[in-house]
Amino acid sequence: MAFSQKILPASVNMKEFERFLKSDYEIGIFLELHISQLKYVAAMAKAEGKKMIYHVDLIQGLKSDDYATEYLCQEYQPFGLISTKTNVIQKAKQKGVVSIQRMFLIDSHALEKSYKLIERTKPDYIEVLPGIAPWMITEVKERLGIPIFAGGLIRTREDVEKALKAGAEGITTSDTELWEAFLEKK
Repeated sequence: MAFSQKILPASVNMKEFERFLKSDYEIGIFLELHISQLKYVAAMAKAEGKKMIYHVDLIQGLKSDDYATEYLCQEYQPFGLISTKTNVIQKAKQKGVVSIQRMFLIDSHALEKSYKLIERTKPDYIEVLPGIAPWMITEVKERLGIPIFAGGLIRTREDVEKALKAGAEGITTSDTELWEAFLEKK
């Protein structure tokens, strides 16, 4: 499944989330969220016709395990879930929810470990962090054959363009100026 939007706005607070709701973007990400806000966030997104992706590992008050993932999928019907954990990715896939596995580009050892892990889980997408290393986006995409989102430390239009040119499907960013810049470009 290809995403039509190249920027995936990532909200880290309610003010940013409300800004996303008013935007022309259809799909958004909520990064850090307290479990008590989930019902409210999901209802607001649904009312505005928005599709939400939640970062399971960053939902405070919710353990990122199979049960929590199943609960999220059944109770809130998210468009997608992001996690570093294989069990969350596998459960999301089982529930028909878009699975996005986060991959941190720390060093060669961590990279090889991530490759082996992702080859087993086969998520729908990989989010590569930081996303400012275009040559790594190309390498990861070629090695795994899974669509890539680039996120982390992307600060300029040029950073976005380089990541997309390197093969990223889209950019995850909490930089609201980039949200606006790419909406204007449409």
